Amino acid sequence: MRGRGRGTGGDDDGGRGGRRASVWRRAGIALAALLALAIGVAAWAYRHLDDNITGVDIDQALGDDRPPRAMTTPTPSASPLPTEALNILVLGSDSRSGADNKKLGGGDSGGARSDTAMVFHIDAGRTAATVVSIPRDTLVDRPSCPLPSGGSTRPAYQAMFNSAYALGGPVCAVKTVESLTGVRMDHYVELDFSGFAKLVDALGGVTVTTDEDIHDEDSHLDLAAGTHHLDGKQALALARTRHGIGNGSDLGRIELQQKLVKALLDQISATDLLTDPAKLYRVADAVTGALTTDTGLDSLGELTGLGQSLRGLTSDTVRTLTMPVVPAPSNHNRVVADEPEAGELWKSLR
Repeated sequence: MRGRGRGTGGDDDGGRGGRRASVWRRAGIALAALLALAIGVAAWAYRHLDDNITGVDIDQALGDDRPPRAMTTPTPSASPLPTEALNILVLGSDSRSGADNKKLGGGDSGGARSDTAMVFHIDAGRTAATVVSIPRDTLVDRPSCPLPSGGSTRPAYQAMFNSAYALGGPVCAVKTVESLTGVRMDHYVELDFSGFAKLVDALGGVTVTTDEDIHDEDSHLDLAAGTHHLDGKQALALARTRHGIGNGSDLGRIELQQKLVKALLDQISATDLLTDPAKLYRVADAVTGALTTDTGLDSLGELTGLGQSLRGLTSDTVRTLTMPVVPAPSNHNRVVADEPEAGELWKSLR
């Protein structure tokens, strides 16, 4: 009887052990399935964001007919991230085909123009930067630019600055800026209307202080002087407004755009995206879906590396300027570079 009891007891232990093993096997299978799903979702998200970005091979198009790259001495750093100085041409496009852009006031892709142009000079070490705005009403000598379809545009004298993008796209915009400034653009970044609005919304809005009342029927913006927290649509209207402030020139609008640049930097600094994967994805999706870059930045990995190298930048370490200009002798509704001040500014960024 005792022997049978021991035998029975052993069978019971074996049954419980078998059930435990079965539970662990099922848990292991479930965990493996969850891990596989998570990896699959992450891979899909990465491919989706990576595929969002449009790349333009500006280096190939322009060849060697460009200002030389800046020669910088590498600074000792424990970080694996790059630290050399950079010049990046950032354009805000007033249209790219799509329903979202049309709702926000953009036209079709054939009527695209560079609504905003800024040269971001990032100092060696990447903890300080200078942002120089180029008024779109500036008259420039536009060089001949290669066209994607073959051939090239004709050079033009005393042409509107933003006509370069309208005529020859990113390649002509870069070549015109390099011709105007003598500064080599290391990278090119273009964001359209809807992308800017979505970025602001994904970050939770931006806080901007205006020095005067703004009433602009064209941009549908109505703000009293003071501090405002703006959503994406309002921030875009602020970036585009010109008739509701000052004398209605492009120079007043540039001041508002520079305020927005600093407000975005503050908002990004205040938003710990690394601890909120959902918000990080929304921000990345908003940006990449409306982004055109040179081929040196047209992947998620390259953009992420650039972003990480700029973590030391804050609104306090970013200086905003406008290229010195004076009214054009031929047309007082246009401006030209004020020399020698403009040349000295660009020389300081080479």
